[in-house]
Amino acid sequence: MVKITLKDGSVMELEQGATALDAAKKISEGLARNVLACQIDGETHDAMTPIHQDCSLNLLTFEDEMGRWTLRHTAAHVLAQAVKRLFPEVKLAIGPAIENGFYYDLDSPFPFTPEIMEKIEEEMRKICKEKLPLERFELPREEAIRYMEEKGEPYKVELIQDLPEDAVISFYRQGEFVDLCAGPHVEHTGRIKGNALKLTACNAAYWRGDSSRATLQRIYGVVFPKKEQLDDYLAMLEEAKRRDHRKLGRELGLFMMTEEGPGFPFFLPKGMTLKNTLLDYWRECHKRYGYVEISTPIILNQALWHRSGHWDHYKNNMYTTVIDDADYAVKPMNCPGGMLVYKAEPHSYRDLPLRMAELGLVHRHELSGALHGLFRVRCFTQDDAHIFMTRDQMKEEIKNVVRLFDEMYSTFGLTYQIELSTMPEDHMGEEADWKFAEDTLQAAIEEMEKPFTVNAGDGAFYGPKLDFHLADSLGRTWQCGTIQLDFQMPERFDLEYVGEDGQKHRPVMIHRALLGSIERFIGVITEHYAGAFPAWLSPVQVKILPITDRTHDYAAQVMQKLDSLGFRCELDSRSEKIGYKIREAQLEKVPYMLVLGDKEKEAGQVAVRSRKTGETEVMALDDFIARLTQEVSSREAGHDAATGKTRG
Repeated sequence: MVKITLKDGSVMELEQGATALDAAKKISEGLARNVLACQIDGETHDAMTPIHQDCSLNLLTFEDEMGRWTLRHTAAHVLAQAVKRLFPEVKLAIGPAIENGFYYDLDSPFPFTPEIMEKIEEEMRKICKEKLPLERFELPREEAIRYMEEKGEPYKVELIQDLPEDAVISFYRQGEFVDLCAGPHVEHTGRIKGNALKLTACNAAYWRGDSSRATLQRIYGVVFPKKEQLDDYLAMLEEAKRRDHRKLGRELGLFMMTEEGPGFPFFLPKGMTLKNTLLDYWRECHKRYGYVEISTPIILNQALWHRSGHWDHYKNNMYTTVIDDADYAVKPMNCPGGMLVYKAEPHSYRDLPLRMAELGLVHRHELSGALHGLFRVRCFTQDDAHIFMTRDQMKEEIKNVVRLFDEMYSTFGLTYQIELSTMPEDHMGEEADWKFAEDTLQAAIEEMEKPFTVNAGDGAFYGPKLDFHLADSLGRTWQCGTIQLDFQMPERFDLEYVGEDGQKHRPVMIHRALLGSIERFIGVITEHYAGAFPAWLSPVQVKILPITDRTHDYAAQVMQKLDSLGFRCELDSRSEKIGYKIREAQLEKVPYMLVLGDKEKEAGQVAVRSRKTGETEVMALDDFIARLTQEVSSREAGHDAATGKTRG
């Protein structure tokens, strides 16, 4: 007998050689039906792996990341098996699970058309019904190479040849199909429901990501335990398409991209209004939280980037130039410039904490294939801040930053999850400093009762960090905010302050970005709001629509009054039918329309059509102004982001 310690601390006894599935069945048949993989003493395995000694056991379902990974990984094998059944001449490359599904790279003499994709999907469903067991086996290196050569799989041969000499070379068999794979997998193909999988796309991909190597075809797919989950996901994808910021950016006249500047966004007048309104709010908040604003040059000499340590870590992503026979670099981040500002004058402990914020334009060389609207660009405005402080001030400053994050994110209706990233292998500085910094970050958020997860080894090269992953109205997450502790850069730049004891001391520094990239954040909130921005943020807050030429003068008066009060208005004076004007204003997602006819002119009133309700209400102009003033000044959300529809 072996003793199994479960996640909740309870202990059960099983026969030697029993599996995680056996443990699950002992608890309940329902649990057994949902178990996809397991962790034995912290290592992930197939749920069919025999257990021969006492251990801890964690049963993984689709609710667990590795459980999801296992189901998706098996689906990739089912995809490959279906392709080989239908088209034996196709060569297999790799087929991993990914965040939202799975893919398989294939070398095919013909393109995978939508019609062929449908055939592959149907064959996958047949394989699922066959409930083929997935059986793991191992082979010595030479035998493994020969095995794949006999099967005519050159890409698998190359993968085996590139494995370390002492690597365990394992395969998985399901029926007639065998694939090189480390696992884990579910116990049989029937664990995948045929009606809960879907092939979603086929794109070109280079073998091993190398443009000089073979061009393959990558088939993507998604899989879920239940059809209802698949349906919900596909509906979310359709909604995401409707909200795509690239599409909305064009339709609403916010920004554009050109072939003359790939990855370099052009903001149009309405987009600039949106951006400036956002930055005005950013500045207002930062002033209240005790920040001063600075601006540093875009181009600085290369020696500075060597001094900061960025050259060793970012040189491949930096643009360089030569000025007066000296090497310079376009800044990929604002940090070194902030160091120079601090160093430009002496500081006392009375000056600390010193919070310096910057809206700095940075440039980073991104591969053309990675560019994606405003989400991945080559130049963007980074809303940095560098906070200089004593060690004793660290925890409170972290809390102060988190409180600022809370205020700003809540204004947009965005929630977040926190991830603590710890010391990477490639790091600067002493481990003792890293430990102190990590402990301080953790203590600060624990005292604020903020839940968090640990991302071991993913800190910046100069210090640990807290990453804030924002959840939008569709439940998608975006990494925007970050708080990074740094003992190294103050050392490299020889930063000092005079302490109470009259001696010179080294400050500690926080690198902090709230929105991250302003451009990316605009993309996020465009999709979050589905382009229907709340009134305070909307590029056009009021559209004035005269019904006839007789009311044009009155419309102009209304326009003048609203404009004088600082509201963003447009007057549609075209000789078009009022229904047409209203429909266009709706497509432009304007929060309010003022429809002005003869009755409104005579009474000095306005007919207010609200995007929130779709209803029209007649009122005095001053009453409307009071309503709009309240809505804008309080920064009311003004819509239902979850549906993209407006609410009353």
